Amino acid sequence: MESNDTIQKIPIHIMGKKYQVPMGLTIMKALEYSGYHLTRGCGCRGGVCGACVTIYCNKDDYRWQIGLACQTVVNENILLVQLPYVPAHKANYDIRRIEPSEENVVSLYPELLRCMGCNTCTRSCPMGLEVMNYISATITGDWQKVKKLSMDCIMCGMCAARCPAELAPFNIAMLVRRIVACKAHQTPQYLAQRLDDIRKGMYSAELAKLKGMGKMELLECFREFQATKGEAV
Repeated sequence: MESNDTIQKIPIHIMGKKYQVPMGLTIMKALEYSGYHLTRGCGCRGGVCGACVTIYCNKDDYRWQIGLACQTVVNENILLVQLPYVPAHKANYDIRRIEPSEENVVSLYPELLRCMGCNTCTRSCPMGLEVMNYISATITGDWQKVKKLSMDCIMCGMCAARCPAELAPFNIAMLVRRIVACKAHQTPQYLAQRLDDIRKGMYSAELAKLKGMGKMELLECFREFQATKGEAV
């Protein structure tokens, strides 16, 4: 193990104060190395909870960037500040009383109509989601497209923090997904037939085999299944 004297360190600036930290650390690890005790702005530490939004500028770059502290690696002389909470607009509603229409969504989020199609939200998304496209689909009432494009949203709020029209795309998409689940869910045509086949025992042997597998065997089986569909796991 390297001693503190042999570890190469770089200067970084956290909320205006300069620190020396080892190269290669994520922003979150650099914060903790510098003595910060994180009780907010941290969570899963794996890039899926969206709790560690951080604003930063790199050396000799006037543009400010935004990223997740648990995923973004520090650079020399980076200047950063955390945003443990993005105060974005969140409408109050009773999902049971909302009918699936574009007008009802716009009534709750009228700022939707201010969208300029600048794509800043998409460029800001740490998950690489097509945020602008699902906002456009929300305006036109294409609920299934919104659900598909926004399903992997981690609700970090970066899209809202960067939106010049002051939209909260992540909250808007959550509303649409709830509407779809509650009022506009489309049952696959083959589902009734597949359930009937299961009741008749057509898949009894396969199901018994799966029940007897361990975790690793099931995972390998799933990977093989995904490979046949041309999808990576």
